[in-house]
Amino acid sequence: MNVQKVGVIGVGGWGENHIKTYVDSPLTELVAVCDVNSERADRIAAEYRVPNVFPDYRDLLAMPDVDAVSIVTPDFMHAEITLAALAAGKHVLLEKPMATSIEECVSIREAVAASGCMFMVDFHNRWNPPFAKAKKAIEDGEIGRLLYAYYRLQDTIFVPTKMLSWAGQSTVNWFLASHCLDTLMWLFDDVIETVYTVSRSEVLKSKGIDTPDFYASVVQFRNGGVATLENGWVLPNTAPNIIDFKTEMIGTDGVLYTDGSHHRILQKYTQDNASYPDVLVSPTVHGKPTGFGIESIRAFAECIACDRQPMVGAEEGERVTRVILAMEESARTGAEVEVLIPRPS
Repeated sequence: MNVQKVGVIGVGGWGENHIKTYVDSPLTELVAVCDVNSERADRIAAEYRVPNVFPDYRDLLAMPDVDAVSIVTPDFMHAEITLAALAAGKHVLLEKPMATSIEECVSIREAVAASGCMFMVDFHNRWNPPFAKAKKAIEDGEIGRLLYAYYRLQDTIFVPTKMLSWAGQSTVNWFLASHCLDTLMWLFDDVIETVYTVSRSEVLKSKGIDTPDFYASVVQFRNGGVATLENGWVLPNTAPNIIDFKTEMIGTDGVLYTDGSHHRILQKYTQDNASYPDVLVSPTVHGKPTGFGIESIRAFAECIACDRQPMVGAEEGERVTRVILAMEESARTGAEVEVLIPRPS
């Protein structure tokens, strides 16, 4: 195994999880960070003792000793930076979604194949223990053939109004449904062929943010499976945490439930307040970053150090983008939409 020198492009909230993971891992050395917000980049670099700081990703990619990069930028900025990183010969861990157009996804997929670099989309729910257990139960035939799934993933209104300055340039489909769709296709071991989606725009639009409040979707798989998705980001900020997260998976011989709503695994009550600390996504335990949001990044570090292909590549990323585009079209037209299946590599 070789220690890989890594850079992180985009050091906002989730970007810091990438930084923590690379700093903690014996397989990686974090040598550079980049963010258009130079004040934030300088602060992060000082806190984690990163020697190189850039406001422009091109300068980071020009460093000859950078082996790999994490790209943790807004949805609509993924393709340009990813293509530049692959052209520079860097391994890439890209936050979801892979890109927001079919053309961009095809370009990335072809660039990955031409470059010979490792490429992974960070669909981290594949490392989420409840889903990993559910996948094993399905593979072992414990609930028979998976027939139907219900998947609810919603955020409080804090996310589009305070956390994301760019929410009006995206949708909650790209931000949350992308995770749901990859998880569902992984659990069903199948591709989605048709979608029917409805959405409404009222709350956020009244606040000057031109993006839908929620989407409700029904997707159908090639082999007959069906799933219902609920994705929104207008829950009240009085909710215990920003995430409301539930699933149900019904098979011919059984059912599986998960409930990660508001991090209720641990509940803390003091004289002043009640809270539900995160113990599953990216908590710190004995000074070390842990959780499934960290484990996916750690898995990428292991892949580039051990020359092992990642679990989630360009084809999986492209499938998700194609489904979301079909969902957006269905929400606009009110009709069921067929998903254009990508050509095999």
